[in-house]
Amino acid sequence: MKINDIQKQLDADVIFMASDAEDITINNVTISDLMSDVLVVDEHELMIVSSLATDQVLRTADIVCASCVVIVNGKNLSSNMIERAEEFDITLLRTPHTTFDTCAKLKELMDN
Repeated sequence: MKINDIQKQLDADVIFMASDAEDITINNVTISDLMSDVLVVDEHELMIVSSLATDQVLRTADIVCASCVVIVNGKNLSSNMIERAEEFDITLLRTPHTTFDTCAKLKELMDN
């Protein structure tokens, strides 16, 4: 999946777009609010979906080499979170959809 396709499928706001976002393909998604669970994920071409709207999600994304983070439920994002996305050059999206609906929409996109 390309990040632009993900953004459209999820009706997501682009908070920050990484410099290499157009070249990235996402083939794996992890959905969690527990960053300790994300830290044990050993996948490449990874995207994190979470309702946790703190900079800890971006710090974790950097550690596991995730290319994109999607925050669900239209949550407000702190300036620290946006700064970490810029610092680590990780695409940050925000969708108004619930975690469940986001998963369903991503599955639909992956199947096409």
